[in-house]
Amino acid sequence: MAKPIGTVTRGTTNPNRLRRVDRYIATLPVLKEPNPVVVDLGFGASPITAVELRARLLKVNPSVRVVGVEIERERVERGLALAEPGLDFTHGGFETPLPKGLPAATIIRAFNVLRQYDESEVAAAWQLMQSRLTTGGLLIEGTCDEIGRLSSWVTLDAEQPLWFTISLRLTGLETPSKVAERLPKALIHHNVLGERIHAWLTAIDKAWAMQAPLSSFGAIQRWVAVCEQLAVEGWPVKVDRKRWRLGELTVSWAAVKP
Repeated sequence: MAKPIGTVTRGTTNPNRLRRVDRYIATLPVLKEPNPVVVDLGFGASPITAVELRARLLKVNPSVRVVGVEIERERVERGLALAEPGLDFTHGGFETPLPKGLPAATIIRAFNVLRQYDESEVAAAWQLMQSRLTTGGLLIEGTCDEIGRLSSWVTLDAEQPLWFTISLRLTGLETPSKVAERLPKALIHHNVLGERIHAWLTAIDKAWAMQAPLSSFGAIQRWVAVCEQLAVEGWPVKVDRKRWRLGELTVSWAAVKP
């Protein structure tokens, strides 16, 4: 058997940490196809993220199958203790091995994995995971803080990055650019003057400041107004007020790419 591609990461995980990206995945149209296969790649020291992912997605599609993939064997063993029909665990890395009979993945979620690599390694890791997607499949690669209040991710199809999303806990939020410390590895070193991601976060902060009078009506109303303002300004955002109310905002990758 070939050696898994990648290196062992810290594997830090907490229950409910990935709730924001899980909610996003649950809205993806491709998830509603028959018998989708969703991979939790690099689930870490505890298999809880794979267990939670399946529980959330089952509400959308009862035929979903979740596969946890980890490069450290001891972590795989912990997962196998919880395996059941529809929930599998396997040893591997970015090559994304799947149980027998599953040729490709519908969705791959790789969270808090690449942030521990060098930026120079991102493109190859993306391409390898993309090569394991079924037709119409998606890769969700991103980062969040330890308790899931700040989160951001890139959505890619088999060919290219499509969208960049931030998802924030709005209560108590001082400035949206706080998410800068949790940007995906492909972006985190580019948050400097002259780069697109810096311009994007600056625009969000500016709109947040301009909509401060709405804070008396609550953080959600203020954030929705921010999103509306950015759309009017011409930013290529996805107009989805339901997602906005959750503290989520998605923009075309072309608007932020290095």
